[in-house]
Amino acid sequence: MSAGLCGAALAAVLGAGPAHADAGGGARPGWALKDSGSEARFRGLSAVGRDTAWVSGSAGTVLRTTDGGRTWDDVSPPGAAEEGLQFRDIEAFDAGRAVILSIGEGEASRVYRTEDGGRAWTESFRNTDPRAFYDCVTFFDRRHGLAVSDPVEGRFRILSTDDGGRSWEVLPSAGMPEAQPGEAGFAASGQCLVSSGPRDVWLATGGAATARVLHSGDRGRTWTATVSTVPAGDPARGVFGLAFRDSAHGLAVGGDYRPGEESPDAAARTRDGGRTWTPAGQPPPAYRSGVTWLPHSRSAALAVGPTGTDLTLDAGRTWTTVGTGSFDTVDCAPDGGCWASGEQGRVARLER
Repeated sequence: MSAGLCGAALAAVLGAGPAHADAGGGARPGWALKDSGSEARFRGLSAVGRDTAWVSGSAGTVLRTTDGGRTWDDVSPPGAAEEGLQFRDIEAFDAGRAVILSIGEGEASRVYRTEDGGRAWTESFRNTDPRAFYDCVTFFDRRHGLAVSDPVEGRFRILSTDDGGRSWEVLPSAGMPEAQPGEAGFAASGQCLVSSGPRDVWLATGGAATARVLHSGDRGRTWTATVSTVPAGDPARGVFGLAFRDSAHGLAVGGDYRPGEESPDAAARTRDGGRTWTPAGQPPPAYRSGVTWLPHSRSAALAVGPTGTDLTLDAGRTWTTVGTGSFDTVDCAPDGGCWASGEQGRVARLER
């Protein structure tokens, strides 16, 4: 995906859709499934490039490829499977360095870090507060990052690192708005907490009367909250995934994750850094958990969920379904390498 790729060409790239890849066809472009050799559900995904990607998920599983998905190394932390850890988010800096987040109540919420491609992992944080439940992690650069927990004492809790995930501290909660009753983040795609640039970060919520997007311009010290247009009002509804291509332009996707439930207005866009949100005129037809901008594009993005993949060529105003394969999350690297992952060990790369 080069900077000069026009909308028509991009539509052609994706037009074949996942169905062709699922059927084993490789002649036409679209999602091409890669045999991960695993049955884990991969809700964590980090695209380093066309050749290198990391996935993380259920049963303490972490995999890495450095050859475009032809082979996968099982680099799961020792003992993680036996403990049943759920690695719902992963942030990789390159083929050697990555940070993974295990979600869950109390000590199930942990952070691990590797510097040697997963041959060895160091546990750098273990939650000891039984009220906390960490959902997502994001990095501004190779040193500065944040993780978020569901509300503790009425406010979302933010964990911060300034040394690449080697150590973490809980930030003061004074700058965090009060949470709504029942409000939480969704650990569905590793995209409930996302960043863009050196200081801006956004937090997606659901489960309460309204689905909100919180924004911080100072690396998580202070926050403002805005009501999104994605419907909530139920523990299963809200904003599940965010993507920002810069400090102003963002996309939100979500809906109701329960199979068979309708998800109207399941996508929204912002052009002012999340201060206001506008619903998509033509949203995805069902719940979507993951979203990403296409590299070097100001208007093209992909959204994925259990029932398919959708493409926008107008920065989120309208979405068109381009495939029906099931994925939980999606991510693109600067070199144009785009990957998706999900249930039953499904991992795919966008082939042209």
